[in-house]
Amino acid sequence: MISSSNVVELIVILVMVGHVFVCPYTKVEESFNIQAIHDILFHRTNISQYDHLQFPGVVPRTFLGPLVIAASSFPPVGFTQLLGCSKFVAQYIVRLALGNLVLLGLFMFSQAVREKFGPVTAKLSLIITATQFHFMFYMSRTLPNTFALVLVLFALRSWLRQHHRLFLWQSGVAILVFRSELAIFLGILLLLHLFHGRISFVTIIKTILPAGVVILGMTVLVDSLFWGRWLWPEGEVMWYNTILNKSANWGTSPFMWYFLSALPRALSCSMFLVPIGLLLSPRTRQLVLPALMFVFIYSFLPHKELRFIIYVIPVCNVAAAEAMHKVWINRGKSSFQAMLCLVSVLHLLGNLATTGMFLYTSHSNYPGGEALARLHQIEPLNADVHVHIDVAAAQTGITRFGQLYDNWRYNKTEDLAPGGVDMLSFTHIITGDPSHLPLYSNTHTTVAEVVSFNRVAFNRDKPPFLFWKHSPKMWILKRQ
Repeated sequence: MISSSNVVELIVILVMVGHVFVCPYTKVEESFNIQAIHDILFHRTNISQYDHLQFPGVVPRTFLGPLVIAASSFPPVGFTQLLGCSKFVAQYIVRLALGNLVLLGLFMFSQAVREKFGPVTAKLSLIITATQFHFMFYMSRTLPNTFALVLVLFALRSWLRQHHRLFLWQSGVAILVFRSELAIFLGILLLLHLFHGRISFVTIIKTILPAGVVILGMTVLVDSLFWGRWLWPEGEVMWYNTILNKSANWGTSPFMWYFLSALPRALSCSMFLVPIGLLLSPRTRQLVLPALMFVFIYSFLPHKELRFIIYVIPVCNVAAAEAMHKVWINRGKSSFQAMLCLVSVLHLLGNLATTGMFLYTSHSNYPGGEALARLHQIEPLNADVHVHIDVAAAQTGITRFGQLYDNWRYNKTEDLAPGGVDMLSFTHIITGDPSHLPLYSNTHTTVAEVVSFNRVAFNRDKPPFLFWKHSPKMWILKRQ
């Protein structure tokens, strides 16, 4: 027989898969890893053809995550290629492979929650997570944060089970390879066990010294091979973002932005249950408070994005699940308890409503990917196509997985003068800048425009009151 736990896990799996198919394209933050996975799968040892060398980013990133995903995706990708499937099918496969890794970590974490807080809380935390948008959405996104998330979930499981040496190794990989700021979150958890005498300082030193040498040596050796110079990628990222504080170049947010904007959006209606869980179930505090302390400390960096704190969502959901469990047990004690129990159950519908809105918005927010797919529909395979992809298009969904035809030439060179000689040499141009269109009025014809999400409008006189406004965001030009 299928247990209720298996049903819950199946629901979470289906939700993850659904997010991948509704939003198959990727954004600029995912660019390095998705391109690296493509290059490992299709260019293999021909590193000179890799995207990161032809179009390098601001800071280097590690290849260890892409190597793992490429290795696990290689058999199904190879099979689909033998069947003659579109190369874009491979992008679905690699994103599902990453999503499966995060699911594995989430289910392992849930097992530890089951042992610590009971089976009901473990199942409720998974159900709550499945009804929220951001965690399930980011689960298959090829972000450095998502690769780190896998290790954080395993580390949290080890921490709850007090498997300290394993916790230190898993934390070391997460910090030294993928996201150095996790030293704050995982370090707080370690200090908590050190303070309570659950681990000795000697054990910590004996573990982290060899672990640090092995992990650091692994990333330096592997990544230096791919980048063609000696480097520690996450060390350079940490120097750029933290020491030089250059991340502020990408925008800044107020100090309390994570607490007043990011967490309420990520937790959705479950947000109000978290303090109730902390109040009714004191044992959740040792898990949730370090996570909130991490968010507070990380708030001192001016550049903020929700993905930077994605790790605290499943932790906060444990407190929300404990709140649901407690109010359910006490539902018969008073009318207030019964009402609170009803609200706690109905809040899942609120989560689903907000998830539906976020998912619909995201579905129509990748005009670059849509434009390239449209170009492949407009022009035949044997056409002589040399297409230029501008920055806006490259940042909103175009990857090498979407470059379907080997005989076509795809160019992402930046800083070419709009309307200049170099730009006029392309047979096609995909641009997201409407101010450039007049520059090509005599040389190119607009063969298609891609409409994408613009804003949400409110009209109190016309149900359902909220309306999603769309507008042209990407144009495909063809040389006359």
